[in-house]
Amino acid sequence: MNNHLIDIDDVIVNREIIETKFKCDLSKCKGACCTMESKYGAPLLEEEIEIISKYIDIIKDFLPDEHVEVIEREGFWFEEHGEFMTKSLNNRACVFVVYENDIAFCGIEKAFKAGKIDFIKPVSCHLFPIRISNFGGPVLRYEKYEECLPALAKGKETSTTIIEFCREALTRVFGSDWLSKLKKVTE
Repeated sequence: MNNHLIDIDDVIVNREIIETKFKCDLSKCKGACCTMESKYGAPLLEEEIEIISKYIDIIKDFLPDEHVEVIEREGFWFEEHGEFMTKSLNNRACVFVVYENDIAFCGIEKAFKAGKIDFIKPVSCHLFPIRISNFGGPVLRYEKYEECLPALAKGKETSTTIIEFCREALTRVFGSDWLSKLKKVTE
């Protein structure tokens, strides 16, 4: 294994995730990760489709009418090349985006924080800017976007690494024991 990759219980971690300082600055990026220009929305796990479907009527209460109309007309997800993704509205915003003061937030997460559902949001969104690729097992990598430059500045200012920023999501996906092992490697 090269110096840029670390193996923690058969999960390969790119060292950039450990070393890069990152903390979202919504006042500057305006939730760009939810509104990037693309016909694709957020990656979904197959089981997340079932979970979101179970809660869709509750989630719709947190969404703008235009987004609800798209969901009711076309559904909230699609499959392409064996990958599942949320729909994108006007090749721009994830269908679950809700705006507050020109900042994009997740309607699923809003429903969760309001105590209406027990699902915070898709793993791909919760882990961002970490992406999981599969090369015979999970490989965690840092997905860089120009829109996230303010997060790099705020991360340096607060001395927050991607690992610290994504601690809750990493625990959700891999467990607290795994995260402890990763932290030991980083010390």
